[in-house]
Amino acid sequence: MKKILITGANKSIGFETARQLIKLGHFVYLGCRDIMRGEEAVKQLESEGLTNVELVQIDISNTASVTKAAEYLATKADVLDTLINNAGILGSVPQIPTTVSIDIVKEVFETNLFGTIRTTQAFMGLLRKSAQPVIVNVTSDLASLANHNNPNWPYYNFKGAAYGPSKTALNAYTVALAYELRDTRFKVNAINPGYTATDFNSHQGTKNVQDSAALIAEYALLGADGPTGKFISDYGETPW
Repeated sequence: MKKILITGANKSIGFETARQLIKLGHFVYLGCRDIMRGEEAVKQLESEGLTNVELVQIDISNTASVTKAAEYLATKADVLDTLINNAGILGSVPQIPTTVSIDIVKEVFETNLFGTIRTTQAFMGLLRKSAQPVIVNVTSDLASLANHNNPNWPYYNFKGAAYGPSKTALNAYTVALAYELRDTRFKVNAINPGYTATDFNSHQGTKNVQDSAALIAEYALLGADGPTGKFISDYGETPW
């Protein structure tokens, strides 16, 4: 049984990922910013007979909150096998490059990039105690610069100055982190769940949360022979 922390896990893909991992026999720490919504999510899982779950309050955009969450988890577990950095925000739209407010860009990067970095750093101590530590950074189709330069790409016209670039930066951090940890047991990957119908996009996505969560769950459980430093979508390795 692996011990897994998922941020942004009270709904949508994060919640479904938790459900699937618990069903596979693992213990999930449900990382949620809003404690009331987190408690509701835990109750929902428990009502389904999925009791290997515990709420951890964490706002990844807030350093004090992340520090407190890491300190709390250290009192509950002697090891963390997998960290799934799922929490993220879209930010106000549109995000037109010539007119977008810098405040919007900063807000999106504060969560999607800086929040992921601070969370990863805060939990490294527990992750290093795992026999096979795994870090999954949940990214996006819109992170791919190569695809953004391909006019035949289905999402070629989906460009903006905040959300997509924040995920591109997250991918860059993933590469750097995987390189730093290349001679260790760590597996670090950027996993793209795809354009999924959730509250995040007013349920306009083309994929369902079950399939998207299954991809994240798969890479959350990588063994010693698994890949590291990759950008993965449901169709395979994705161009950076």
